[in-house]
Amino acid sequence: MIHRLLRGLAALLLATVTLVPAATAAENDRTTGERIFWVKDKHHYRSPWYAGPHRKMIAFGCTAAPYYDPDPRCRRDHGYHHGLDVRMACGTRLFAGFGGTVVDPDSAGALGPAYGSRAFRIRNPRLGMDAVIGHPGRVFVSPGDRVRPGDLIAHASDDAAPDGCHLHIEIRPAGGSYTDAVRPYPYLDLRRVRRS
Repeated sequence: MIHRLLRGLAALLLATVTLVPAATAAENDRTTGERIFWVKDKHHYRSPWYAGPHRKMIAFGCTAAPYYDPDPRCRRDHGYHHGLDVRMACGTRLFAGFGGTVVDPDSAGALGPAYGSRAFRIRNPRLGMDAVIGHPGRVFVSPGDRVRPGDLIAHASDDAAPDGCHLHIEIRPAGGSYTDAVRPYPYLDLRRVRRS
């Protein structure tokens, strides 16, 4: 009886030791070992903006992610992230989540190099908002193009992204700067996926 109990305890201990590194690895990039998820939320979400279910990497607002300068709105010298980063494989299809027109890259609210060399904005005049699509790879739209919800607009990539392939999506008032960005969640229609 004691022998069986000790064997069971040893198996439980071994399983626990085996699980801990796996859980830690899930939070880190498989190639570099660096942390890539800066949210506690481990759920996967679908959205009209991208194909498949994916996890949030960096949420909108104050974050401990090391890519942002300390911001006075945040505690403990944390930085402020003006969009939502969603982890996905390079090449994942990105879609227009709302209709609008692809904005001239040199107009007010122009995007800097941190968004990637092919980043762009879609302006929805009814909402009075721009959606910033950051870190795209292949892009299927050009300035002046009109897009409808569901149109293929780009593929995800890691262009100018220190933390690997993902979609950075940011919602701003039309022509606004990153400092004008608003909480993106009402515009993203995120739907949590139940895992079995």
